[in-house]
Amino acid sequence: MHIALLGFFLLTFAVTWTAWLAPAVLAAPRSAGLFGVGGPVFLFGVFAPAFVALALTAHDEGRAGVARLLARIGKWQVGARFYLFAIGYMAATKLLAALIHRIALGEWPTFGNTPLLLMLGAILVSTWVQAGEEVGWRGYALPRLATYLGLGGASVLLGVIWALWHLPLFFLHGSGSEGQSFPIYLLHVTALSVAMSWLYWKTEGSLLLVMLMHAAVNNTTDIVPAAMPNAVDAMSLEGSLMAWATVAVSWVVAALLLFRARGAEIGAMLRSGSGQSQFGEPAV
Repeated sequence: MHIALLGFFLLTFAVTWTAWLAPAVLAAPRSAGLFGVGGPVFLFGVFAPAFVALALTAHDEGRAGVARLLARIGKWQVGARFYLFAIGYMAATKLLAALIHRIALGEWPTFGNTPLLLMLGAILVSTWVQAGEEVGWRGYALPRLATYLGLGGASVLLGVIWALWHLPLFFLHGSGSEGQSFPIYLLHVTALSVAMSWLYWKTEGSLLLVMLMHAAVNNTTDIVPAAMPNAVDAMSLEGSLMAWATVAVSWVVAALLLFRARGAEIGAMLRSGSGQSQFGEPAV
């Protein structure tokens, strides 16, 4: 692995984990303020992938490289079907998982009660926040990993790394993930990484579309909640049927997308001076 890419991962983990663990060390578990969960220090950790990616790009490629990277956020002229995929992926996955639940147990799972319009509004607002992760994960790391592993291998490995980056949240009080099964999360996020990498490839490097998908995943996942109540062991495999069904559906989709993306190359986009990608031909 190239030294710059390894440095990106090490620096991102170091900055984020320090910022996220600060509440446990410097503040009471339930406190807010500067070091509280959701506070400024915590949020700095959320944006660390982008900060590190921009710093390394500036060091290696100067202002022109930073401009090319950020320009991908403005790449919005893609097919409508990709917008539909970005917004509807998680909702469709959850509804299919709910159908599996219905078939297996003879009853529907509990559905969330968040109004659809509120979900859509939250997606529109939070899409821009996702630049804090996506500039780093998909914008910086994915093309460089793909140079060594191809798109399929890179998307799987990046998914594992991306999931591990979230690990402290499963032990941090007030994070919303405390006590939930990290192994189940790891499986789901890795499959999700494949879907997001496929979208990035098919849209020729649109950070906007993966930011939109990231926001949609975050804001529609509770259309059919899957969290275990009163969960305490983050390293266990214990999870609800909905959680496991969601993982299963996600991996069926991921397997299909990996097959369709076989032979795809996206690493060449790093050598494009125009900010336009030079992707390999999509598999059909």
